[in-house]
Amino acid sequence: MNAQSGFTGVNMNLLNVRILGFLIAGLISGVSGNAQAAEASLNGGNTAWILTSTALVLFMTLPGLALFYAGLVQSKNVLSVMMHCFAIACMASVLWLGGVYSLAFDEGNAFVGGLGKVMLSGVGRDTLSGDIPESVFFMFQMTFAIITPALIVGAYVERIKFSAVLLFSGLWLIVVYAPVCHWVWGGGWLAEMGVLDFAGGLVVHATAGTAAIVVVTALGNRAGFPTHLRPPHNPGMTMIGAAMLWVGWFGFNGGSALAADGNAGMAILVTHMSAAMGALVWVVIEWMKFGKPSLVGIVTGMVAGLATITPASGFVGPLGGLCIGLAGGVVCYYAVNIMKNKFNIDDSLDVFSVHGVGGILGILMVSVFVSEELGGAGFAEGMTISSQFGVQTLAVVATVVWTVIFSWIIIKFTQAVCGLRVNDDQITEGLDLAEHGERAYTM
Repeated sequence: MNAQSGFTGVNMNLLNVRILGFLIAGLISGVSGNAQAAEASLNGGNTAWILTSTALVLFMTLPGLALFYAGLVQSKNVLSVMMHCFAIACMASVLWLGGVYSLAFDEGNAFVGGLGKVMLSGVGRDTLSGDIPESVFFMFQMTFAIITPALIVGAYVERIKFSAVLLFSGLWLIVVYAPVCHWVWGGGWLAEMGVLDFAGGLVVHATAGTAAIVVVTALGNRAGFPTHLRPPHNPGMTMIGAAMLWVGWFGFNGGSALAADGNAGMAILVTHMSAAMGALVWVVIEWMKFGKPSLVGIVTGMVAGLATITPASGFVGPLGGLCIGLAGGVVCYYAVNIMKNKFNIDDSLDVFSVHGVGGILGILMVSVFVSEELGGAGFAEGMTISSQFGVQTLAVVATVVWTVIFSWIIIKFTQAVCGLRVNDDQITEGLDLAEHGERAYTM
């Protein structure tokens, strides 16, 4: 072999190595590109689960919450309560599309989203939010926006004008719900601080419960409160509505994982355990105190357990679910008595005591039970029980203060525009006839 042929051989070998390198690089690039494409593609399983969860959460309001509340009022006010829930569902849906979704989830600043997604501008059939269609994410979050102002209905039943319900609920959704939702779930300042609110302890329950107190303070108590009120006209209807809430809550909490995975499964498990424990604790306390366990008592305890586990559901394990349900049943039971008998506040169906107190309690308790040692998902990097508790406490204070201030402004504006309370003759006649010209029952 001469020197020239030797050099030629070396050059050929180098060329072969370079070609092989390019092929390997191309292969790696292709695999990486395929992986990125897969990441950005639609996940059919997750999409199917969130579609199902969307139906479940809407089912909580219509007909679940409507029946739950309707059974607790007098027979002459049944249709008015159902009308409130139904009308709010319709109005919230239109407002959600018209801009509230954008204020909650569009990129804006730390306090509120922008207006880039008004009327779902720029969102098409193939637009994704994570690995599900953004239209599905929009619908899922819309059901939360529906049930939150609908929860407040329980505070003011049997004495409020229908026009006031519509005006207050619409403005409240825009001014109170949308910003708080953005803070927690839309990438706002509380999200940046690492707040833990899996499915709405702050966004749903704390805001609705706090607003309930503001509304009834302006509205005034019912005649005969608290000792001379008629009992619920149909506890059986209330139990049916409560059962619908329990089932629907699997979508409420499990769907908040936004995936059909182990987090969703654990969220459903702890949700169920907390509901069961809350119901048992409430009815045992009632049984010991009054000598008889009531149907209304056991279902109210169930709702207390559900409200309390909501913010923690995706972060805690079975032990956390049981402990949170137990705490929710005990604390919410005594909160009801304190609000009615000590503070003389006629929160008719205990929205603050069950939802507000329960949601806030769950927000604080997740600081402990998220710990891996207690079966939870574990703290974020750099977080401890004390630091997480500090973030959770700050979030509660900020949410309550914001809700009190702006709910009060909205309720005073509503009072000035259309008034709040129906007159005494209308209360005596019942809101079904006075406001809607219909009866739930014929004699």
